[in-house]
Amino acid sequence: MQAKRQALRPPALALMILAVVILAVALGRPAAAQQIAVMVNGEPITTYDIEQRTKFMQLTAHKNPSRQEVIEDLINEKLKVQIGKRYKLEITDTEVDNTYADMARRMRMTSDQMTKALAQGGVDAATMKSRIRADISWQQIVRGKFQSSLQIRDKDVIEKLETSKKEEKETVGYEYVLRPILFVVPRGSPEAVVDARKREAEALRARFEGCETGLPFARALRDVAVRDQIVKTSADLAPALRKILDETPVGKLTNLEVTTQGVELFALCAKKENKLADAAKREAREELFAEQFQAQAQRYLRELRKGAMIEVK
Repeated sequence: MQAKRQALRPPALALMILAVVILAVALGRPAAAQQIAVMVNGEPITTYDIEQRTKFMQLTAHKNPSRQEVIEDLINEKLKVQIGKRYKLEITDTEVDNTYADMARRMRMTSDQMTKALAQGGVDAATMKSRIRADISWQQIVRGKFQSSLQIRDKDVIEKLETSKKEEKETVGYEYVLRPILFVVPRGSPEAVVDARKREAEALRARFEGCETGLPFARALRDVAVRDQIVKTSADLAPALRKILDETPVGKLTNLEVTTQGVELFALCAKKENKLADAAKREAREELFAEQFQAQAQRYLRELRKGAMIEVK
């Protein structure tokens, strides 16, 4: 019996060894697909990260970046996130998701639609969300650290206005009185439901003849919310939005837009002329702030890179 047991041991041992080898090979495959390319203060950037960021930059910037450009971008992102952690700055998933949704909305898409569009280009939505998280963290860090040097003086604003002659370029703007109208679409609804709501919104848009009669009619429609009046000036709006409102007759509806809540339009109830001297000053102040912020951010990033341990594999 003892001899029989001993005779069984070599085959059993061989099977165990074979199982370990198979497991090692299986585990080794994903690791090979995600080899570490760079270490930044002990945190890895993988070949998968580089591949994803390359596709992301190709999709969003419409260019073919070099591998080194992509690596530099990822190193900067790592440093931004790391300094945020050092200052115990936590960016929640909700903040990231809200920013992601806002970006989708500006492109007239839902979050899910943008995720699908990214996937079609071979980009995981997590790649974009990683960039968003780093940017939110970085902006808060730079604003907090260099708050005193980011103060814009009135004297600088006036000098910029005189240089660019913004007041001569545009001295008249408008004040817009708007009523948002939302055709509610429950979250997770199929595309067919969204399309049906779009058709209903277009039908309202075609027959809308003024806020006095059009708003009560809209309010009576199924699952439609007419929201409180809002007032915006030309200075409050991006040029693209201002153009849309300037091209919309008073008493009519803007083109529809798909949001996370449904299909939205705006009724332009009134539009009146106003002076834009204040708008020009605000725009000049924002440009000066952006210039100073960018200068401080780049300087600080160079400091972080000098003190970082960056190891290329």
